[in-house]
Amino acid sequence: MTQTTDPHARLRELGLSLPSPPVALASYVPTVTVPLGDGRVQVSVSGQVAMRDGAPLHRGSVPDQVSLDDAVENARACALNLLAQLEQAVGLQNVERITQVTVYVRSADGFDRQPQVANGVSDLLADVLGERGRHTRAAVGVNALPLGVPVEASLTAVARPRA
Repeated sequence: MTQTTDPHARLRELGLSLPSPPVALASYVPTVTVPLGDGRVQVSVSGQVAMRDGAPLHRGSVPDQVSLDDAVENARACALNLLAQLEQAVGLQNVERITQVTVYVRSADGFDRQPQVANGVSDLLADVLGERGRHTRAAVGVNALPLGVPVEASLTAVARPRA
C-alpha cells in the first residue's frame, strides 16, 4: 500500500486533525518566516506545548508525575501544534523539509529517556510529512517548563512561500 504524500490526506488517514494554531502566551510571535533568496523561506516555529480546552494536557515532571506514555502523548500533541503553526504560516503542502526540532522534557532527577519522549514529536512529523518530516533533533531535559507542562517542542523548516 502506497502512503499518500498529501499531508492533509495523511492526517485524515491517521485519524488526526490539526488544532487551531495556539496564540503566543508571552512577548513573542508563533512563527517567523525569512526569505532564503532562492524563492524558498525558512520558517521558525516557537515552542509549542500540549493544551486541551485552554489547559495543559498534563502538568509535572517525567516520570515521577507524568508517565513516559503520557509524556509521549504530550509530545505528539506538541507536534500537531507545530504542524498547525506551519499550516498557518506557509501551508503544509509547501513544506520542503523540517530541518531541526528541539524537544524539552521536564525531567525528574535521574531521568534520561528524553529521546524516547521526543520520538513522539519526530515520529508524528515523519508520519504526516514522510521524508520531508525527518530532521535533526535535540532532546533536552529541563527542570521547569511554561505552565508546568512536561513537554515543549519547537522546529525550523524550509518551505516554498504560500502562493
